[in-house]
Amino acid sequence: MAEKPKLHYFNGRGRMETIRWLLAAAGVEFEEELFETREEFEKLIQGGTLMYEQVPMVEIDGMNLVETRAILRYIAAKYDLYGRNLKEQAWIDMYVEGLKDLSDMIMYFPLSLPEEKEMNLAYILERATTRFFPVYEKALRDHGQNFLVGNQLSWADIQLLEVILMAEECKPSVLSGFPLLQEFKARISHIPTINKFLQPGSQRKPPLDEESMETVKNIFKFEHGMFLKNMGTIVAEY
Repeated sequence: MAEKPKLHYFNGRGRMETIRWLLAAAGVEFEEELFETREEFEKLIQGGTLMYEQVPMVEIDGMNLVETRAILRYIAAKYDLYGRNLKEQAWIDMYVEGLKDLSDMIMYFPLSLPEEKEMNLAYILERATTRFFPVYEKALRDHGQNFLVGNQLSWADIQLLEVILMAEECKPSVLSGFPLLQEFKARISHIPTINKFLQPGSQRKPPLDEESMETVKNIFKFEHGMFLKNMGTIVAEY
């Protein structure tokens, strides 16, 4: 029996959360080795398994995979979530790269400077509803299928649901003008493996709160005020 993938990260969402989503949707059980202090992170670095001395890192198939997009592509291809040909893969790549742009803004929002939080939230919601969600609403309408690409579940569908739920944490009614996305959310959420991941007690992580933000700052040596500036440049990477 193959060993379960092992995920190395801090105890929070960050860039590992999309990896958790993809594995969970594929029905793959995984283990997590979560660090909570700078010392634990430095011990992992000193172990020599982190190619660029940064996380996320996933142990899978005898490899120590780093770099988020490389990890995601490997998992998507391994578990038949990456399309059936090069054209489908290109569409999946376009969709997920756009979703990354939106999810990054939402992910870093809690690290906004206090005086810029209201402005940043307005910016995120404006971008979500005028630039990003219209693309996926149109894609579902034009494609006429239950999924974004082809006629089966792919990485693009999984990441779209993840980002929809992230956006709804910012504003519950964010999908009010997107009926096809509302149907998509309900449909994909009921896929058994995904529905299981959405239940309390799963390995899905909650949004950053004040306590977890302090933990992140201490682990990665973030300094106060270096996170977002007018939502234009994301300085911190984790």
